[in-house]
Amino acid sequence: MARAAKLDLRTFQQELAARLASKTAAQVESSRLGLSSGGDQWLVRLGDAGEVVALPQVTPVPHTHPWHLGVANVRGNLYSVVDFARFLGREAVAAGAQARLVLFGPRAGDLNAGIVVQRVLGLRNLAELAPSGGVSGAPAWYAQRWMDADGRTWQEIDLSKLARDDAFLQIGT
Repeated sequence: MARAAKLDLRTFQQELAARLASKTAAQVESSRLGLSSGGDQWLVRLGDAGEVVALPQVTPVPHTHPWHLGVANVRGNLYSVVDFARFLGREAVAAGAQARLVLFGPRAGDLNAGIVVQRVLGLRNLAELAPSGGVSGAPAWYAQRWMDADGRTWQEIDLSKLARDDAFLQIGT
């Protein structure tokens, strides 16, 4: 089963890379990766997400917040793994077949970290979404809020700002 999931994820990434290669820079800039976590829909700039992988084995780290799941080895590199829903104060993401680890890309700096989400919802084109009102008192890493044609709200995340957020960086209890 794990082998099939790996092949499916690899195929997904290869197809995504092929589709992105055929797009112009403007088309890529207007695309966002859709995620589901904590009962909400989230959007991430493609340049912010370094990679999306199946949830690897995570080694817990003592004396950290419950939302910090631990560290994981992804192709020989250690990454800090955060349950995004739990970081937001919601119910933990179940480590099911659709759970994914979204690794931070180069814009996040030297931070080897990733957020666990319930599932990846695919690409969303901003041209098909309408800007929506912001959230009062939202953290600095909340970017634009969007609404789709079905009335669902999508909150964009700036992963480079999240990577510099004091609350996110303070994993110790």
